Amino acid sequence: MEFSEQTRCRELAKSSSFYHSVYSEIEEVGWEHLVRLGGDFTSLSFHVSDNKGRVHVMEIQLDKTYPKCPPSVSGDVPYIFTLQWSMNSRLKDLVHQFQEHLEKLQEFWSTLDDIDKFLWVVNLEQTPRAMSSRQVNIGNDCFIILSINANDPRSLPECRFMGSDPIVTSLRKLWQRNSKRWMKDKTFLENFTYLLENKLPKPIDMQKYDRHVECGICYAQCLPIDDELGAMSGSGTDYTCDNTNCSKAFHSVCLGDWLRSITTTRQSFNVLFGNCPYCSETVAVKINNATK
Repeated sequence: MEFSEQTRCRELAKSSSFYHSVYSEIEEVGWEHLVRLGGDFTSLSFHVSDNKGRVHVMEIQLDKTYPKCPPSVSGDVPYIFTLQWSMNSRLKDLVHQFQEHLEKLQEFWSTLDDIDKFLWVVNLEQTPRAMSSRQVNIGNDCFIILSINANDPRSLPECRFMGSDPIVTSLRKLWQRNSKRWMKDKTFLENFTYLLENKLPKPIDMQKYDRHVECGICYAQCLPIDDELGAMSGSGTDYTCDNTNCSKAFHSVCLGDWLRSITTTRQSFNVLFGNCPYCSETVAVKINNATK
């Protein structure tokens, strides 16, 4: 969050007990984890990392009677946890419960990571982390839609085939005949390959060829068409976090503006040094690439 915005929030916190309460509780969680804060303090979001370094966004809605009325929570998860709340609860307790929920989903995301890495997943870069299904290209213009059970990711997934009728009919028969031999002690990919009795096509790493990935700061794929941006006008993301567990993409313009708003950012010649807004890994951006 920009320093000037944080100053505005501090001034608002002095005006009522509600603002003061929310402001102090955000401080407990850490301003570096805050992604967004609504002008009336009733909506906010934090980015939260799990123990594998995956970054998740937690959305919170507050009632003006907070903390008497418990907040509502949503996030990039397949289902939300049952909130434990009392008059003594605080936002840090909410974040802690979200973190505990993330840990219960580690095997689910590990299974999806294997699918995303080793199978040809369609529109992978547009697939949100909360989605438990994947459309996989299995060759010959045929596809299978896999639905993974978030609570039991090692179990046989639900599936639906799409494509040429003769080929799909044959694949469906293979799946039905071999599905009884699905074994939870084997990896998903071992089971999946065995069921289809076929060497699957390798995935296409679209991000190597498509730079138009959503920016982690402005949430747009491309910068606006603007003369002030010069050569950067209309361009896609051009900076990626070096942390392989994060790999969040940014427009260097947006990342540079964000770094300049953080008091801990250092500058050496024409380079800004700071931390990734999602995983806190060190980032460095040239000023001449992040300004007009």
